[in-house]
Amino acid sequence: MKRAGNLWPQVVCWDNLLDSALRAAHGKKNRPDVARFLFQLEPNVCQLQRELEAGVYTPGGYRSFWIHDPKPRLISAAPFRDRVVHHALTRVLETVFEPRFTANSFASRKGFGQHKALSKARAAVGRYRYVLKCDIRKYFPSIDHQILKDLLARAIKCKRTLDLAARIIDGSNQQEEVLAWFPGDTLFTPLEHRRGLPIGNQTSQFFANVYLNALDHFVVRELRPALYLRYVDDFVLFGDDKAALAEMRREAENLLAQLRLNLNGGKSRVYCCADGLSFLGWRLFPGNARLRRRNVVNIRRRLRAISNSFHAGRMDFLSVEQRITAWLGHAAFGDTWRLRQSLFDGFTLTEAEHGRRARGFLEQQFTERPGFEP
Repeated sequence: MKRAGNLWPQVVCWDNLLDSALRAAHGKKNRPDVARFLFQLEPNVCQLQRELEAGVYTPGGYRSFWIHDPKPRLISAAPFRDRVVHHALTRVLETVFEPRFTANSFASRKGFGQHKALSKARAAVGRYRYVLKCDIRKYFPSIDHQILKDLLARAIKCKRTLDLAARIIDGSNQQEEVLAWFPGDTLFTPLEHRRGLPIGNQTSQFFANVYLNALDHFVVRELRPALYLRYVDDFVLFGDDKAALAEMRREAENLLAQLRLNLNGGKSRVYCCADGLSFLGWRLFPGNARLRRRNVVNIRRRLRAISNSFHAGRMDFLSVEQRITAWLGHAAFGDTWRLRQSLFDGFTLTEAEHGRRARGFLEQQFTERPGFEP
């Protein structure tokens, strides 16, 4: 496939930047930095366009914080004007890379997503005897900057677009330190490689798919399991031959070493499908899907926090409704009917009008018991 050129005019055109600003602001318009940008939307977009065209655009600093979900993760939030640029760049790059991606990668892609990956995995658990489940050790902190730039350059020949991508990559803040040695390394080689992309950037999610696209093609074309699915750094290979899947793991490890990545040894192994598969927060069995225990614990805590925020006046009913609807849509994927009833039986906001509205809203969610269609 030929390299794509002349992308820069698409990146910096007014319509792309304006639409990117609105996309970046979606669901966040009440945040102070977003509100300030939107208050003078056109002048701010004009300023960004001038900086990009003049080649003087410089990414700002990140605001970082840790979350525990359940393991600690460093989340880095870029300034809003940088997020506008991230959207503008990825919208153009997606048109180049989508034809190059396989149909086996489900994260951060239009028409794919978590539930589609789960549906395929759930059907496969009942169809095949074994599954090789793999998890890449500290994926985002391990992404090598130079390898990523080289992968982008294999598909793009527009210098100014590559320069902007490189500026965003090089502007990444310090991530968790990951020291790993690979064949051919000297003692100091890991210290010579700049690594790590901030979790939370629009560009980071896209670059994560670019980085592992070679793995997707290798597994599909060379290893050829019965079914292969990848969601960010979690991937599964299904088949009926346990020894063949174990060999596929060794081959995948060799390919990942070329990208300076390692598998998480404790989590990456062959499982019997009848014993269940842990994938994307679910336990999948033949004919059955359950939320993992930690997810249930998290939603119980979240409901208490929502109730407390509502009573304290920090959250309105519409916000409560949106958050609960989103979780119910996710939970309805599996066999969670009794779980959802038990979670919300005692969930009330107030004894006044909002309490009645909340109970009425929840009753609507449980009018019919949802079924699963693979």
